[in-house]
Amino acid sequence: MNVLPLHGVRVLDFSHVWAGPFCARLLGDFGAEVIKVESVSRTDPERGPARIIPGARMRLYPDGDPGERPYNRAGRFNAYNRNKLGLTLDLRSDDGRELIQELVKVSDIVVENFSVGVMNRLGLDYESCRELRPDIICISLPGFGSTGPEKGYAAYGLTQEAMSGLSGVTGYPGEVPIDTGVFYGDPTGGLFGAAAVSTALWHRMQTGEGQRIDLSQREAFATVLPELVFEHTMNDRVMSSVGNRHPRFAPHGVYPCQGEEAWVAITATTDVQFEALRDVMGLAVDSRFVAMANRKANEDALDALIRDWTGRHEQYDTMHRLQERGVPAGAVLSNRQIHEDPHFQARGFFEEVTHPDAGTHAQIGMPWKMSETPVHIRLPAPGLGQHNDFVLGEVLGLSADELQSLLECDVIGTEPLSARR
Repeated sequence: MNVLPLHGVRVLDFSHVWAGPFCARLLGDFGAEVIKVESVSRTDPERGPARIIPGARMRLYPDGDPGERPYNRAGRFNAYNRNKLGLTLDLRSDDGRELIQELVKVSDIVVENFSVGVMNRLGLDYESCRELRPDIICISLPGFGSTGPEKGYAAYGLTQEAMSGLSGVTGYPGEVPIDTGVFYGDPTGGLFGAAAVSTALWHRMQTGEGQRIDLSQREAFATVLPELVFEHTMNDRVMSSVGNRHPRFAPHGVYPCQGEEAWVAITATTDVQFEALRDVMGLAVDSRFVAMANRKANEDALDALIRDWTGRHEQYDTMHRLQERGVPAGAVLSNRQIHEDPHFQARGFFEEVTHPDAGTHAQIGMPWKMSETPVHIRLPAPGLGQHNDFVLGEVLGLSADELQSLLECDVIGTEPLSARR
């Protein structure tokens, strides 16, 4: 049996929603034992409400059915928290605080994305954790970092997109910005966080020293938009939205194909690529398009010709015909098409996961393939408090009577308190 890359590393995951859970999930994907910490009075918001009211967003749940335990069936929660164990502890109680301190002593990494100051109030800031475990690695992923004038700002994906600069270049030219609908700041912050933790682990292996990592999601996201910064600092220009077009290349766009909401992305960055595109389309030589500068100057007319041609063809056929001639082209896929995509299927990208409350569904797998240490989805996302007995009983050594006492006092539990109302 192959030993996974992070086997033997224990992570306490206090984070909620997306960025922090994604960071911890990536560590779990690589083999770390990740313990997600919640409480029966404060669950991860991505679990959704414990009791469903009329008008709730049923699409959060498989087949639109919240079931008896909706807090264990929410799709996004189950996607962001696979390969984790679930623990509930009321950190406001003396017992809860004492137990979490014992867990810090036997853990390697603490992940959190609370507002600045929350971990201090819980007695779980870096200095406090380091007293319990001198080589601990603590990572904080607040939206705007733990220092600076914006440290107290509330952070959501939309605000991060706006303040990173992305919103300044999204949308149609000359119109108001349009948010992406994805909110890339969260997964970008989570990815950067996992990379930072991995670097800190390597550093600890060499020196024995732990670290505190203060990662601003906004700053992480800004680093993937270098052209915005360079245009200003090097060229004294402020970029604005150009839609799907490119500052230098033409054609460069997304074009409609046969069928409902069927599109294909096409670009040509060289004369050779454009000549191949022209040949596939059956266009006659046109002086307006003989060089890139001409194509850019006559982009509206060129796009109209391409739209007319793509509109008569199926999107996959268009993509394959162009790719075969060396023209960059890609079908714009829906979520259903992604799941059925032959390339993903051939690589085994999607993995079936069986969850005791949510059922069996395909989930996004690993984008990396490692020959010596292959990684897969080992565990479905945990039900609320699902592993209380293991973490507190086997890891910390509590007796069955002690666990029962904690349960009766709501220090631990497997049902949100709000579900009882």
